Amino acid sequence: MMVLGIETSCDDTGVAIYDDELGLLFNKVESQHELHSRYGGVLPELASRAHSIKLPKLIKLAISQKNLLTNNKVDAIAYTAGPGLVGSLLVGSIFGKSLAFSLKIPVIPVHHIEGHIFSVMLCQKEIPDFPFLVLLISGGNTQIISVQSVGKYRLLGRSRDDSVGEVFDKVARHLGLKYPGGYLISSIANKGNPGKFRFPRPMIHSDDLDLSFSGLKTSVLNVIQERKLDFQTICDIAYEFEKSVVDTLIEKCRAALNREKVDNLVVVGGVGSNFSIRSKIKSFFGNVGKKVFFPKYEFCTDNGAMIAYAGTLRLKYQISSSPTFLKKVIDPKLSISKYSEEI
Repeated sequence: MMVLGIETSCDDTGVAIYDDELGLLFNKVESQHELHSRYGGVLPELASRAHSIKLPKLIKLAISQKNLLTNNKVDAIAYTAGPGLVGSLLVGSIFGKSLAFSLKIPVIPVHHIEGHIFSVMLCQKEIPDFPFLVLLISGGNTQIISVQSVGKYRLLGRSRDDSVGEVFDKVARHLGLKYPGGYLISSIANKGNPGKFRFPRPMIHSDDLDLSFSGLKTSVLNVIQERKLDFQTICDIAYEFEKSVVDTLIEKCRAALNREKVDNLVVVGGVGSNFSIRSKIKSFFGNVGKKVFFPKYEFCTDNGAMIAYAGTLRLKYQISSSPTFLKKVIDPKLSISKYSEEI
């Protein structure tokens, strides 16, 4: 069974082909970072226009390389239906539905976060057993999710304000670093001196599993505004900021694993490609007898492979979305719990 996946939730255009016997056959992502870097963040209108230009070229490249139309090998088209930017999602859904209609094959709307959840199983020798917990840390989302099986998810906690990736980019911008700034902060944090600053660890003592990063962001920005920023000061701020984020994530995940009585933690999303964050989370939970799984680096950021793979799982296990959801085409604010309930 072969599925072509389309990912256009934000500013990365991804197309991939996954076969449940042969594995990942094609995977290409066109980034828009250069386009948006001059503005310090993603401009939705520019993102959707870029998708409309890049997506047809990637689909044409995929089907021509694999000779898919001649042999009619594709069994379904999977596309990201939400959450994400309205215009970007519409571009992917229109192309996906049109291609499926022309080939007379099923179209599978996939939740963006579901794609991230199962990105950990792409091209890996060791994968987590169900049930497991997922820490999603990206530019658009920060969530802790219980995964019981394919299609069965429960949202345990989420950021009440800014996502981790969003805060990294905002702090980086005020430190004078380029967009996207997450990996740049980590690169200079290694040169920082411990103990020079102290930032809050938000909500680590709360009874729920929600997170909050707006207060941390404000605290860091206040320090930046009050000081003359030489290189060492920037490194010291970056060190403590990153440590505050990691400490907060670790504490919330520890509480979630204990509460759910689960031993496997999966860390996904663009921020999950941060080597420093990976190593600290893995080290902490490894020392307390928990197993931590990460996707390969190329599958951490948005990509078509994770959508194709999630679509393959839905097709294989005959899990489909409700008629109500299918009529929506896209849902920019679709929660993972709502998506699970509508299956």
